[in-house]
Amino acid sequence: MTGFERTFLAKYLPEDLSKCTLKEIIDVYIPRVSVHPKLRIRKIGNKFEITKKIPVNKESSQLKETTIPITEDEFEDLKLIGKRIRKFRYYYPFNGKFAEIDVFQDLLKGLVLIDFEFNSEKEMKEFEIPDFCLAEVTQEEFIAGGILSGKSFLELHKQLKKFGYERILMQR
Repeated sequence: MTGFERTFLAKYLPEDLSKCTLKEIIDVYIPRVSVHPKLRIRKIGNKFEITKKIPVNKESSQLKETTIPITEDEFEDLKLIGKRIRKFRYYYPFNGKFAEIDVFQDLLKGLVLIDFEFNSEKEMKEFEIPDFCLAEVTQEEFIAGGILSGKSFLELHKQLKKFGYERILMQR
């Protein structure tokens, strides 16, 4: 599967976010020793999968993604060998699309990223950025899941500060 996506830092959380569909996601990136692992195992609700994402070109906004379903037992075994991220993903309707709003937990608590997926490059380029988005970080390597894994919010502070990002804490 090849898709187009853009990623943004959140400026704030939309007021009605708590009414949206929500899933807890646990991502584990392999290999642990890699600075930017490209292999991810994921638990999203009761679904388990292994995914490899590879940029189609120099722009990381278009990725070739290969996903294979796995069992819960396979996930439990594989999660022991990688770097972990836990987040809550809210599916927020916006102008005929869904914003995937990821509210990170644990060491990354305070980080909120928003992804939009598009069917074409034209649709992606014509997209008007919502007010709840602070800055686009699609091309920022430090924000990639494999690089975020194993890091803390404090370790990202300098990079986030250059975008004027303020930590966002959400009460659940």
